[in-house]
Amino acid sequence: MSEQKNPAGRVLAVCISERKGIQKTEVPSATFVEDWGIEGDAHAGKWHRQVSLLSFEKIEEFRARGADVNFGAFGENLIVEGFDLRMIPVGTRFRIGDAVLELTQIGKECHSHCAIYKVMGDCIMPREGVFTKVLKGGTVKAGDTVEQLPLSPDRPFTAAVITLSDKGSRGEREDKSGPLIAERLKGEGYEVVETLLLPDKRARIEYELKRLADQRQVNVIFTTGGTGFSERDVTPEATLAVCDRMAPGIAEAMRWYSLQITPRAMLSRQASGIRGKTLIVNMPGSPKACREDLDFILPSLAHGLGILRGTDGECGNETPGDHHHHDHA
Repeated sequence: MSEQKNPAGRVLAVCISERKGIQKTEVPSATFVEDWGIEGDAHAGKWHRQVSLLSFEKIEEFRARGADVNFGAFGENLIVEGFDLRMIPVGTRFRIGDAVLELTQIGKECHSHCAIYKVMGDCIMPREGVFTKVLKGGTVKAGDTVEQLPLSPDRPFTAAVITLSDKGSRGEREDKSGPLIAERLKGEGYEVVETLLLPDKRARIEYELKRLADQRQVNVIFTTGGTGFSERDVTPEATLAVCDRMAPGIAEAMRWYSLQITPRAMLSRQASGIRGKTLIVNMPGSPKACREDLDFILPSLAHGLGILRGTDGECGNETPGDHHHHDHA
């Protein structure tokens, strides 16, 4: 059997800037530093958006509409040809020489419109730009080959945890449930990419759920709080609003389980559903209830997350030797 080659493209330009929010300038080559970014670039740092990439093909389409844009105009670090970057799943790794990048986010929210937007009434970075972190350092220059590495089917699931609490977000109450969920997930081998503490505002909750599902493509989002009868409790409504398919069995199972412990569990309004390939699960607000519910649902959850991600069970791409259960799918 012939070895299947990994998809490959090419770096057309490397751009950096000393400040954020301004156009970047082309440089002949740049040093990529592990878990930091590009030496001398304002976007470097200990966060997930260290190096930005933009497809050359998308820049060309934009130029064809009459835009006069140089490389770096959108604040992008690497212009790459040969890939439709926004269609590549988060978690994918790229090798460029010695350097290895991992895709962490697709697209971005544009708060302050750039000069390009002011002229054209549009900008491609929010839709087409992607962000990576540097897993391994190296020197990168124009002309280098970019190799897309295959995703490992046994990579860890990614998760985000959102605590909903007016008092907590104002710093008046310590959040105990969020950290408990995050620690428990890490102990189970999940990669917790974000933890947030938000006020009980429906629009804000919806915004963060959409961002985490669409741009960061996390496998599962756990919320805690905001599922009771109080007027401020709007977490289930925000969850229902952003999901395109429901997965009510998870919320029902947690209620059933909690009812064995306290009849008051019938007052829980927690919901569960799916947006794209992301599962969203509302957990109760109390740390004790969170711990009990996690014990109950986590063993079964991994199978569902594997199916959603396409690495488990139902998708027919199993390699010989895989043992998946199909009996209840």
